[in-house]
Amino acid sequence: MRARRGAVRGEVAEVAEGVFRLEHAFVNVYLVTDDDGRVLVVDTGLPGTWDLLGRALRRLGRRPSDVEAVVLTHAHFDHTGSAARTQRVLGVPIWLHREDDEVAAHPYRYAHENVRGWYPLRYPASVRILAAMVRAGALRVPGVSGARHAEPGAVLPLPGSPRVVFSPGHTPGHCALHLADRDVLFTGDALVTLDPYTSRRGPQIIAGAATADSAQALRSLDDLAATGAGTLLPGHGEPWTGSVAAAVEEARAVGAH
Repeated sequence: MRARRGAVRGEVAEVAEGVFRLEHAFVNVYLVTDDDGRVLVVDTGLPGTWDLLGRALRRLGRRPSDVEAVVLTHAHFDHTGSAARTQRVLGVPIWLHREDDEVAAHPYRYAHENVRGWYPLRYPASVRILAAMVRAGALRVPGVSGARHAEPGAVLPLPGSPRVVFSPGHTPGHCALHLADRDVLFTGDALVTLDPYTSRRGPQIIAGAATADSAQALRSLDDLAATGAGTLLPGHGEPWTGSVAAAVEEARAVGAH
């Protein structure tokens, strides 16, 4: 199967039943709606996504007050960019795995295997991607504290009833989210279809420029495959429809960079 084209950048598009994708600066934010009018935000993108998020809610006939919570797949700055503002302005809880508390509080202190500076030299097409992220506020992300902790295997009492799939490697506390009744898996950066650091497209793990432990990240693909999900919604790149096993096989073939 192939990645499925979704929204025009900055626009919101339905990618599964009651699940909407907002893409900005090569980072995905997802909205999960339910019949009660509640909304779950999965990851918050970069600071520049804030106004687009409000616009997306209005286009769905929802208001900011309908947001029930934010769940972070992990605490890297390009996923927590609007989290502190959402917490402060909307008064909603932020959920993440406890192992990512430190990164959430200090967005630029995160472990990575490889020196980041040489990636644009080796992969010049990544410059456009990284520049877009900088313009969207990648260098001014505030820390987040006071999060609720998503426990591995737990089903969170939130729209879509997401089950927490612990998938460390990219960060120590990375978690995917499985919406079993909608056949959807939010893979965060445990499996993406675009690597911002190499500009390569297709299923893969993120390069060592931003991954703490690539070997562990590759092992975590087993837990993603075990969900059997039909639609994968990554933190970067287009949605993947079809076999999660096929996506995992491709990611393993690509390996670590």
